[in-house]
Amino acid sequence: MPDRSKRIRALLGGEDDAWDIFYRARAMKAAGEPVLELTIGEHDTGTDPAILDAMHRAALDGHTGYASVPGIAALRDRIAARMSEASGVPLSRDNILVTPGGQAGLFAAHHAALDEGDAGLMIDPYYATYPGTIRAVGARPVAVAARPEDGFQPRGADIAAAARETGARSLLINSPNNPTGAVYSADTLDDIAGAAEACDLWVISDEVYESQVWNGRHLPFAARPGMAARTLTVGSMSKSHAMTGSRLGWVAGPADVVADMIQLATHTTYGVPGYIQEAALFALGLGPEAERIVAAPFLRRRDLVLARIGAQNLLRAVPPEGAMYVMIDVRGTGLSGVDFAGALLEETRVAVMPGESFGKAAAGHVRVALTLPDDAFAEALDRLFTFAEARAAAA
Repeated sequence: MPDRSKRIRALLGGEDDAWDIFYRARAMKAAGEPVLELTIGEHDTGTDPAILDAMHRAALDGHTGYASVPGIAALRDRIAARMSEASGVPLSRDNILVTPGGQAGLFAAHHAALDEGDAGLMIDPYYATYPGTIRAVGARPVAVAARPEDGFQPRGADIAAAARETGARSLLINSPNNPTGAVYSADTLDDIAGAAEACDLWVISDEVYESQVWNGRHLPFAARPGMAARTLTVGSMSKSHAMTGSRLGWVAGPADVVADMIQLATHTTYGVPGYIQEAALFALGLGPEAERIVAAPFLRRRDLVLARIGAQNLLRAVPPEGAMYVMIDVRGTGLSGVDFAGALLEETRVAVMPGESFGKAAAGHVRVALTLPDDAFAEALDRLFTFAEARAAAA
């Protein structure tokens, strides 16, 4: 049997699979175990039936053949208008590539920004696929820590130092942030912009949680002065409209770079099914209120977690300002995030993700996804806090 490529074998970089707890929890559920799962960002409400009806109608109307690889013109126009309104940066369909989900957008953006052997920076804590995405294009992921004591807001000086040390050509940021819930402030974004300009970096801005900001509003990175020409923004219907399985995302950026990414799409995914694009176009036409309805349960459950945190002195959390997660510091129990999550699953049948799945800066934490109906979510919190108290008492 011929050898596999070095690139495919090196996607994990020799690290453990970050999804181990998720797979174990799913195996337990498949075996009939009643697991309360707070692992991945999967809405408990599902896609709005009106969007599914639009998808069904589009399929019946014949949108089941090959669709335009860059995305259908009407959808690209709608995305461009949405982003222009949010950022003040004028965009047209030529600035938009529709992709099979935000993950494919991240892959395309890194292909556009990096050559084989280049270094690509990412902020730690990071979404678990980020290092593998950078390795998948033949580049080297380099983590830049964002500290809990800074509210997980990255520092421009740290970014610049890492860029100069490694010769990096890109920086991947994510606000609102998965896993921490941090929303980068205007000062933080300006600090990042200064580092990007000083070190001549492409900035790949993952903004898929743009509709989940609990105070204030989302600040698009491309709107910072001078940044539109060096920013590739990744968006998605997954979180804003509970369309995770529909796999509809996009990348926005300079037209010449988007043209290059269209060539990549032609040779890889060959676009997104037309009936899904038509459903996304319908969904975007529902307006901000539809997105607020999708986001509302996560704010409510975030407040439940923070109330529990405030009522005791063992576990701590940086209050999340956005996204559908809370990162809980469990070091007071004497356990690592990995050990806490593993024992919690085995002993209480509650599944959370260890912070170590998201980088070194999240060690000693667990990420709680706010993704169960309220009653089940409250039960999961009861088990988690009771478990933590028992472990701390036994330490």
